[in-house]
Amino acid sequence: MQKQSLRLFLADDHPTFRQGIKALLEKDATMKVVGEASDGSELLHKLGLTHTQVLLLDIDMPVISGLEVITSIRDQFPWVHILVFSMHSNEEYIHQMLSKGAKGYILKSCKMEELIRAIITVSSGDTYLSEEASKKLITYVSSNKQKQEDTPLTKREIEVIKLVSLGLTNVKIGEQLSISHRTVDTHRRNIMEKLDLHNAAALTNYAAKKGLLPEDS
Repeated sequence: MQKQSLRLFLADDHPTFRQGIKALLEKDATMKVVGEASDGSELLHKLGLTHTQVLLLDIDMPVISGLEVITSIRDQFPWVHILVFSMHSNEEYIHQMLSKGAKGYILKSCKMEELIRAIITVSSGDTYLSEEASKKLITYVSSNKQKQEDTPLTKREIEVIKLVSLGLTNVKIGEQLSISHRTVDTHRRNIMEKLDLHNAAALTNYAAKKGLLPEDS
């Protein structure tokens, strides 16, 4: 029994490029291009008319760019696995596309063998990054982690973290610091935003690592 082909959709504003990629992909009997679009608006309209499994999405497209349209794709067509296929190796682009729901990122300078490997990988729900994209992403994450670690906290914010680590409520913290519980809540939100932390446990863990816990805790 012949294996069913993977159903692909190409979104790129260069028709000649799309035609070339389509011809190369369909030389592989396991690949079938079922749709094409030259801009984000056309993509959203046509994608719902196909049974696409993998979308090859370029970032630079008119009307609605790939960067702008990706959230709508994830919301409207959650079963479609998105593989960004771009000339850009900018780490910010890579991080944004992955954080918005792309399953992979590969550069247009890749060899056809790698493109097919990437398509097969994301079609199964796994993530695929080209070697260069992977290196760029690691650099980006490391850089942002360092920025978080270097982010200064005010004296008041440090006081709030210490009391949060004791398990005190905003009301109790406010009483100890002679400020309102709403002000405490504002401090907590500011601290979490600065440090990219999302709950009291994470704040306590941060305080422990930085030696900010009260001495008798």
